[in-house]
Amino acid sequence: MKPEYVNEKEAARITGLAVKTLQNFRYLKREIPYAKIGSACRYKVQDLIDYMESKRVHVK
Repeated sequence: MKPEYVNEKEAARITGLAVKTLQNFRYLKREIPYAKIGSACRYKVQDLIDYMESKRVHVK
């Protein structure tokens, strides 16, 4: 069973973005939704997939 939420390191691996980039997105409150539990940030896997899909470039 795949986890529904992942930490920032796993989110970085899934998206190919740097952890620092994800941290910057959170600071700027943009791009990818996340959940904050105490000091831990978790990303919903479907949100990461949706983000990646929204960045697709369609080539003719």
